Amino acid sequence: EVQLVESGGGLVQPGGSLRLSCAASGFTFSDQHMSWFRQAPGKGLEWVSAINSGGGTTRYADSVKGRFTISRDNTKKAVYLQMNSLKPEDTAVYYCYTYVRGFDYWGQGTRVTVSS
Repeated sequence: EVQLVESGGGLVQPGGSLRLSCAASGFTFSDQHMSWFRQAPGKGLEWVSAINSGGGTTRYADSVKGRFTISRDNTKKAVYLQMNSLKPEDTAVYYCYTYVRGFDYWGQGTRVTVSS
């Protein structure tokens, strides 16, 4: 069974940093691209960042480029999202995502609140 479990969310002041983690199981992690999405209060789902299976290629939404960094550790079966210079508009529930054998898989989400 594919499982994705996010952690690391919380309350942070504007300009602060957080590191989100996503622990994966139930599939060959090193074979799969991984992504982060987010959903702000009252808004739709927004793609944030993606990383290829080997970790050598990353992509970012324009809204987070230069502030967020995605990475992965295939030995630990984990993907991370380092978020710096956080803004109130980054407030959202953040989801880890992958696509395995024809199916979409999402974690339960971790809430990030950026507020003073």
